[in-house]
Amino acid sequence: MTSPLTPDPSAKEGTPATPGGALPRHVAIIMDGNNRWARARGLSGVRGHHAGVEAVRATIRRAAERGIETLTLFAFSSENWKRPRAEVSALMELFLLALKREVSKLHANGIRLSVIGDLSGFSDSIQKHIVRAEEKTRDNTRLHLVIAANYGGHWDLTRAARRLAERVAAGEMDPAAIDEAAFAGELSLAGVAPVDLCIRTSGEQRISNFVLWELAYAELHFTPRLWPDFDADALDLALDDFQRRQRRFGMTDEQIEAQHGA
Repeated sequence: MTSPLTPDPSAKEGTPATPGGALPRHVAIIMDGNNRWARARGLSGVRGHHAGVEAVRATIRRAAERGIETLTLFAFSSENWKRPRAEVSALMELFLLALKREVSKLHANGIRLSVIGDLSGFSDSIQKHIVRAEEKTRDNTRLHLVIAANYGGHWDLTRAARRLAERVAAGEMDPAAIDEAAFAGELSLAGVAPVDLCIRTSGEQRISNFVLWELAYAELHFTPRLWPDFDADALDLALDDFQRRQRRFGMTDEQIEAQHGA
């Protein structure tokens, strides 16, 4: 059986699969390769990020059509501030523009938007538009779109630990009551189903400090496509790959088969 850490050789790019299992409830995507896509065309990195916006639109549309419950996109990591100042500035402008132009479309299509990460790092204008977008789409149920921006898994875990420590120090919580459920309840994705499938584009095979807790039992799918080339068909291939896998969660093959046959 193919390891979830490597692409399934039977699921080659451009070759549709014959799915059999259930679809993932929660799909997370590390959108990688915008700069390489641009360089290959003699363009600036910023042009690559603009091209990636259409891939975001196509992926959201397809996820909604396929009935995915939650789609989490890694848009900007806490480490991305180290990039050239001009690129970071352009990314912030693109983020603000998307918040202004795309939210009404999301709302019209029944899509809820949430943004996770250390939002204090953004300008007042971006923070204001994030709040407006979340409030506007809060009651939508067709798809929950989560954008991870200025986000890092270490930051998320550290913040959760700090919050629990503060509750204990205030006498609101007994340390013995801290269990997995209590810890998960303090994370950015509290109340959201764990990630079932994590996709990374551009051929890189790492998770880069992305939703570490929620990826504990996720299936991983790596594609060589650069993010601007990712489309509905590419998402379908990843979903088909997921449906062919057997998820054990610590159990044996025999236990899984007996469970499915019950």
